[in-house]
Formats: sequence, structure tokens, C-alpha cells
Amino acid sequence: MDISPNQSSTQFLTPDESAQVDAALLTSPEKFLTRLTISSLRILQHIAQEYDVPIEELTAKQIINWFEIDGKIRKEEGVEQAFLKW
Repeated sequence: MDISPNQSSTQFLTPDESAQVDAALLTSPEKFLTRLTISSLRILQHIAQEYDVPIEELTAKQIINWFEIDGKIRKEEGVEQAFLKW
């Protein structure tokens, strides 16, 4: 499964990827955690790209700051302007 950093922010798993997770011999909680893990990786890839650093060099402070900024954008400019749409 390709984990592309350019995945749409409104859909963290493609329909094909979602089908692959559904087809896996996993329990429902394991499928949920798989989807969460893929989505989390994509968010971290996006954050690293915005800070222009390798994902391995992201700090907790940078991640928290990014979420605060994205939340502020959502409140001030609307959901469509924010990266996270949920």
C-alpha cells in the first residue's frame, strides 16, 4: 500500500486502500487502528513538509503548534481553508 504524502486532506485513505484494509484478516479494532495509523502518518508527512524538515526531525512542539495553527485557520477562515476537515 502506497502512503503518499500528497493524499487529499479530506480523505486520508483512498477507496482502494480502505477496501484493502477491509479485506485484511484483522479484527474491527485492528482495522480501525490501521486506518488511524495511515491517517496519522499522512498528517505527519504534511506537517514535516510545511516545516521543511524530515519527518524524523519533527518535534512535539512543532506538531502541537501546527495543530493550533490549523485549528485557528478553521475558526477564522472556515473548515475549507484548514488542512484537517473533520
